[in-house]
Amino acid sequence: MRALLLLLSLGTTALAQGHQGDYTARDFRFTTGETLPEVRIHYTTLGTPRTDAQGVTRNAVMILHGTGGTGRGFLSANFAGQLFGPGQLLDTAKYFVVLPDNLGHGGSSKPSDGMHARFPRYTYDDMVRAQYLLLTDGLKVNHLRLLMGTSMGCMHSWIWLYAHPDFMDGSVPLACAPTPIVGRNRMIRSLIIESLRGDPAYAGGDYTAPLLGMRAAQGYLWLMGSAPLVQHAQAPTRQKADSAVVATVDRGVSRTDANDMIWYFDASRDYDPSMRLGAIRAPILAINSADDFVNPPELENVAPYVARLKGSRFVLLPITPQTRGHGTHSLPAIWGGHLRDYLAGLPER
Repeated sequence: MRALLLLLSLGTTALAQGHQGDYTARDFRFTTGETLPEVRIHYTTLGTPRTDAQGVTRNAVMILHGTGGTGRGFLSANFAGQLFGPGQLLDTAKYFVVLPDNLGHGGSSKPSDGMHARFPRYTYDDMVRAQYLLLTDGLKVNHLRLLMGTSMGCMHSWIWLYAHPDFMDGSVPLACAPTPIVGRNRMIRSLIIESLRGDPAYAGGDYTAPLLGMRAAQGYLWLMGSAPLVQHAQAPTRQKADSAVVATVDRGVSRTDANDMIWYFDASRDYDPSMRLGAIRAPILAINSADDFVNPPELENVAPYVARLKGSRFVLLPITPQTRGHGTHSLPAIWGGHLRDYLAGLPER
């Protein structure tokens, strides 16, 4: 209730809607060598950009969503209601907040627009380049005060940090690792892709009937975001557990295009910042949660890498009744105190 009241205090139109727009990148060349004459990137902005005497944008914050999401997902009471209100950490009266729909997602160019399986096989590098063009060419933002990202957006943040090391004052990647996607993480992604692509009705991407494989894909996706403690509390009986997972799968099936899903999971295939960490100059606050099924702490694939970076810190949130596994990345009520301390000491670069 408190988060909802905070959300309303921002002004229903300003926060709930923001300003939406579309940026078009012309003659976009993908890392595969494929090209499209136009790539559309949909976005939402809140607040007003401000520049210093040298023309450098000083108050821009970009927040990047996770796999299958959209930028407008950050307008929820749980996220915006905790961060964007008057006096809050990313008060939109002070900051210019940019929320893109990443390539392949939401209102941006994606396979389901019509090309289906003929859409270029984009990678995370392509997605980051589209974000860069949106900021610099579309919105005329030449510097970020802060770059944040959740899950896939977290991984995009790591790419930004070495690809554009002087573009941001700092970055907060939430729920990922700066290492290749291998082991169980890659296995589940491969299972999702094969569930769809291997369905006899997939028809090379030009399917016309619902795919049974989508139910399996949604089940795997649910598993990636699950956490034992919260699921045990929410579904304490067999009947509730069965009902909850069926409802979750049904909802995902009704909202998801198979080609879009294949493409955005496949996009992570060559992600690996670990060999590029030497190029990073901005201080980082990396945050993961101990009950994250996708990024379990026993892999020890975050802290040793962050320790090599000057002025950077890794926070592993302990398991509590309030954490939500991988989804803890979207609950600033849990990690907002760490963000507050980080912003208080973040120098301008």
